[in-house]
Amino acid sequence: MTVKENLELVLKGIENYNPRIIAVTKYYDEQKMIEAFDAGLRDFAESRALDALEKINKMDDTKRKQSIYHFIGHLQTNKVKHVVGTFEYIHSVDSLKVAKCIDEEASKKGIIQKILIQVNNANESQKFGVNVSQLENLIEEVKSLKSLELVGLMNIAPLIDDENELRRLFLEMRKLVDEYQLKELSMGMSHDYKIALECGATMIRLGRILFN
Repeated sequence: MTVKENLELVLKGIENYNPRIIAVTKYYDEQKMIEAFDAGLRDFAESRALDALEKINKMDDTKRKQSIYHFIGHLQTNKVKHVVGTFEYIHSVDSLKVAKCIDEEASKKGIIQKILIQVNNANESQKFGVNVSQLENLIEEVKSLKSLELVGLMNIAPLIDDENELRRLFLEMRKLVDEYQLKELSMGMSHDYKIALECGATMIRLGRILFN
């Protein structure tokens, strides 16, 4: 099936919602990005800075300028300069150190960088993100940085079939976004996006379901 056909199926299944659908292109080449663009998508997510820049630069000017790029991978401080300004949203801020590096680079470039804080509310040792208990302090610190705009929170749910557990984790994220009066909630991927939407996701990150 084509990306357009896959997208139409996704849209048909979520017609009661109006999320921002972010096409996760990290495992796919620029041709797939172009196919997704032609299908009507404008938001693209990548997790490896240099690979992403190479693909983005292969897009023609019109498509590149009309696209919005989201960085969703773990961000090392030595890659911050490549990400700030190219990516409108950085979803994966998980420490004050990274936030300060982003703020410094955004200040140099004279821009306000939109960020989301990644929360590891499933407490998975193999995943990045702050614990819920650390979130309040990080939010306070981030809000003091002048070249950042904290727009929301992000999580990556476990790859499990337990819908009750997924719903519990997603609802906890929704509660946190409401508690801290943030706008965006980035959660839900190809295997769990419908549950995420039921729980209040505003951004869903879809790869396999669009491209395979």
